[in-house]
Amino acid sequence: MSRVAKAPVALPSGVSVTLNDRQVEVKGKNGNMSLRLHELVELKQEDDAILLSPAADSKEAMMHTGTMRSLLNNLVIGVNEGFKKRLQLIGVGYRAQATGNKVTLNVGYSHPVEYTLPEGVSAETPSQTEIVLKSNDKQQLGQAAANIRAFRPPEPYKGKGIRYSDEHVIRKEAKKK
Repeated sequence: MSRVAKAPVALPSGVSVTLNDRQVEVKGKNGNMSLRLHELVELKQEDDAILLSPAADSKEAMMHTGTMRSLLNNLVIGVNEGFKKRLQLIGVGYRAQATGNKVTLNVGYSHPVEYTLPEGVSAETPSQTEIVLKSNDKQQLGQAAANIRAFRPPEPYKGKGIRYSDEHVIRKEAKKK
């Protein structure tokens, strides 16, 4: 039985939730987002919290309830605070520059790599070796960060590459003679 599904989704002040025919709309200071509710999940709104419960008494319904609760909680956090992901560039000459909706990376190739950010994701570069991505949509933000990291993933011998700021790269020992 899912323990995640039993926890209510707290609604901070300034966030409103409306339900029209299985479509949940969440509005806040950072915009509005919507989510299609699964047919095995029931939604009930109380004061400043939302409770989700399974519509049927089955394992599948409980799994979907936990998933929907997590997705709905991410929408509430996204429209209220937003999400942030930091990337670090480690390597000699590795640089990044954010201009508008593009991130230009110099990561050891013969040419600079340009990545166009998806709609709703913004980037800034506080330093040449750091990228900060911001978005209201957690899934879209994670995908954009993974796409940027894929241009030069960290390698295990010297640790060079693009990595998340909280990522730990396990280093390997060099070849012995």
